[in-house]
Amino acid sequence: MPLGRNATILALAGALALGAIAAAGAVGAQSTTGSSGPTAISAPPAGLEAKLVAALKPFARNSGAYVLDLDTGQVLFSENATRRRYPASVEKLYTLTTALALFGAAGTLQTSVYGVGTLSPTGVFNGNLYVRGGGDPTFGDSGFIDKWYGGVGTTVVALARQLIAATHITRVHGSVVGDASYFDSLGGDPASDFLPDPNLAGELSALSFDRGAQGAQGSPAAHAAWELAGALRHAGVQVTGRSQAGTTPVAAQLLTTIPSPTIGQLAALTAGPSDDFFAEMLLKALGARFGAGGTTAAGANVMSSYLAKLGLTPQVVDGSGLSRGDLTTPLQVVTLLRDLSPGGNAELQSVGQTLHAALPVAGETGTLAARMRGTAAAGNCQAKTGTLSDASDLAGWCDDRYVFAILINHCSLWRAQRAEDVIVEAIAKLAAPATAKPAKQPRR
Repeated sequence: MPLGRNATILALAGALALGAIAAAGAVGAQSTTGSSGPTAISAPPAGLEAKLVAALKPFARNSGAYVLDLDTGQVLFSENATRRRYPASVEKLYTLTTALALFGAAGTLQTSVYGVGTLSPTGVFNGNLYVRGGGDPTFGDSGFIDKWYGGVGTTVVALARQLIAATHITRVHGSVVGDASYFDSLGGDPASDFLPDPNLAGELSALSFDRGAQGAQGSPAAHAAWELAGALRHAGVQVTGRSQAGTTPVAAQLLTTIPSPTIGQLAALTAGPSDDFFAEMLLKALGARFGAGGTTAAGANVMSSYLAKLGLTPQVVDGSGLSRGDLTTPLQVVTLLRDLSPGGNAELQSVGQTLHAALPVAGETGTLAARMRGTAAAGNCQAKTGTLSDASDLAGWCDDRYVFAILINHCSLWRAQRAEDVIVEAIAKLAAPATAKPAKQPRR
């Protein structure tokens, strides 16, 4: 669904104004991006507040929500909107926004092959080849990529063919060495104390083949090297040495490099199924490229610093939201969504378009495919789900006009998801009433 809008978007109220929201149910919005100041607005649509209050009532103080009309700047609902809670996978909105903004939607992560040795006129390479990972989470076997990512990914066969085309190599008198030093060696995330985490469905590594498979080689890097050696042999290039893990020497010569799918494509692969592995790989890549190194902590610092420039101060521990150290508020999430919308932060417009398109659609795709089917929200609301064992969250857009964030912690997941669906369906009905809906007119 397109995001087009010509109206000026007013900013959200600050914490002091939220007290007035509780009393009056509405607030004038004061822009952080150049609006002229508070604006008088009408009361929220009749019955909406009562319906949303009733939906959240079973969760008492363990829930919070915020709903904003982008066209008018009107706050339609606010309850416990400044209380920090676990974002769960709503955290990925922060991670993907940061990645798209800093790398660019067209940016890529590189997997490179270096050589230390000599290449004869007949294509015989005397020395070792080094395959150096750059954090591409899709790198692997074509069958695996087809099954997990719908064919979007970087195959080891493509890398082998590219190496042969670039060097005309026919034989390697030496080994293929896998170099994962771009990231640290911790394969897990903060939620698992950096030990392997089944929630990731893989092991984090800068040179990750089929989500960090180790095979008989004992490490993701060694296994990736073994796979490249096998792909070269299959293409007719003899490799005499044993594959292993190691570090690329400083004097090594770059022979070829292959890009990952674009960051925009990786965002879609992350957001749709809510892929924790991809989110954590992107976080480490942020740390490696823009921070102190390829670590979770460095990536979290990069993300926190970037979000602070947008006036957002969530507590960031990881990229996936698996950690209960991650904390944010409904108000902060809606502020981000507002800034990503047309008329919001001018620097985030392309980021917003890419992220909006990546999110699951209610009743149709991703983690929302089975939810809100047959309702006004189906096909009209795009949102990021978030789920932990005791937390359920939902945040996104409806009809490109309304933005919302619902965070429910310490709850029954089934009951929380049902409450979220009721709320989003009610929001969607504001733009898609039961009566016949006339064609949209251009917004002024």
